Amino acid sequence: MSSVINIKSGEIHQGGVPVLQDINIDITSEEFVYLIGKTGMGKSSLLKMLYGELGLSKGDGEVAGFNLNTLKRKDTPKLRRTIGIVFQDFQLLTDRSILKNLLFVMGASGWKNKKLMEVRAKEVLQLVGVENKINAMPFALSGGEQQRVSIARALLNKPKLILADEPTGNLDPETSEEIMRLLVAVAKEEKTAILMATHDMTMVEKYPGRILRVANKTVTQLNA
Repeated sequence: MSSVINIKSGEIHQGGVPVLQDINIDITSEEFVYLIGKTGMGKSSLLKMLYGELGLSKGDGEVAGFNLNTLKRKDTPKLRRTIGIVFQDFQLLTDRSILKNLLFVMGASGWKNKKLMEVRAKEVLQLVGVENKINAMPFALSGGEQQRVSIARALLNKPKLILADEPTGNLDPETSEEIMRLLVAVAKEEKTAILMATHDMTMVEKYPGRILRVANKTVTQLNA
């Protein structure tokens, strides 16, 4: 299987200060990998580097076929089109319906054909089980439904990789389980690798995957 994330001897700096050092990560297509670690240890910094928000200060890195060493700011949107991002706080646009949220993202990522856009929007909403909410406004949805929509949004461009930043962080335990089952199923169905940052060790135990831990300014693998 090919690598979707490959970082060798990587370093991330913020304000000239190293946040993470000696990062060595290799994640292949269709893998489900957890990123664990206490708040403030650098999990979000690592994810931001992977989607081009922060630069790779040292070492070599490639994400979804993009070389992070030569990635220019103007090419960051292209990188983000090949990966999906799921945030803890959903980040849906509150002034428009679920369908219009998805169409907005597709328009911003280069889709042109309105009919094809609507077909794909319906497909991903069906995949995550909220196709009946297509014309609803975000505020009319529960937290779990909003997170399902944000997973659907992450799938729009058939990404090779989904980065999920604490996707169950704002949800109750039962809804968290639903979202975890959905992420595991989606990874299989869409043949997508998932790197999920989480605090929730009960989920890690229930849905086993490879575990990377961020601590002491570096990333280490906990299990083979």
